Amino acid sequence: MDFVNLNGITIHYKHLHYPSAPAPMQLEGAGAKTFLFINSLGTDFRIWDKVVEILKDHGNILLFDKRGHGLSDVEIGTHGLNDFADDVIALLAHLQIKRCIVVGLSVGGMIAQILASRIPQQIEQLILCDTRHKIGNAEIWNNRIEQLKEHGLQFISEGVMQRWFSETFRETQAVKVTGYRNMLERTPVLGYIQTCEAIRDADLASIAKQIKLPTLCVAGSEDKSTTPEEVRNLADLIEGSTYEVIPGSGHIPCVDNPGMLSALILNFIKDK
Repeated sequence: MDFVNLNGITIHYKHLHYPSAPAPMQLEGAGAKTFLFINSLGTDFRIWDKVVEILKDHGNILLFDKRGHGLSDVEIGTHGLNDFADDVIALLAHLQIKRCIVVGLSVGGMIAQILASRIPQQIEQLILCDTRHKIGNAEIWNNRIEQLKEHGLQFISEGVMQRWFSETFRETQAVKVTGYRNMLERTPVLGYIQTCEAIRDADLASIAKQIKLPTLCVAGSEDKSTTPEEVRNLADLIEGSTYEVIPGSGHIPCVDNPGMLSALILNFIKDK
């Protein structure tokens, strides 16, 4: 486990290096790519494990727990998605990573869009998974926040599992679903609430319209949180973007279909 203090808080991260060259080889002048993964609400970076197993032969890997999640600090003064983006920018600077491919899921995809606006020179390609420029509305998020304050994460976890995973996956992979429910329920409640507030208050339509980077937008056909139609709406805002649907996947394709998601990523970056 690796930890670093960034912006006054402790961030948990993992940096894996391109297998054919000695650490700490970076992208510059070495021919390797660096994949930066940003996870979703209520998860930590372990959701990317199966994708990492496939992509680690194609470049460096950078994973981290965003503030309020996993083993990273909960910061009382968190206000909005720009604070999350600040942590990513600081982590890249700390590791001296000048260029990367950003892969963001759900709120991670919203953070990725902000990064594309703030540090476009450091991003080669953008992979936006099951995300939008605006997710939900104030009423939805305020209701969820009130439920969390009164009852905790256990109260909403069953409904979240139904949005994260398809009915078939929940029936055939019940043990895995239980594990991911545990991950959700053990997320710090304050960290979860702060992230809900950040999502609630963000509308990135103007940012998405200005993105000029090669961008792949991916949706799970069974996603109930950001539906394929909603992800398509995001893709339509980003000039020249590519849109793909993973049949049978829910909101977290890196868990329920890591092979297809990885293939889409590799095909996309190969063609750019």
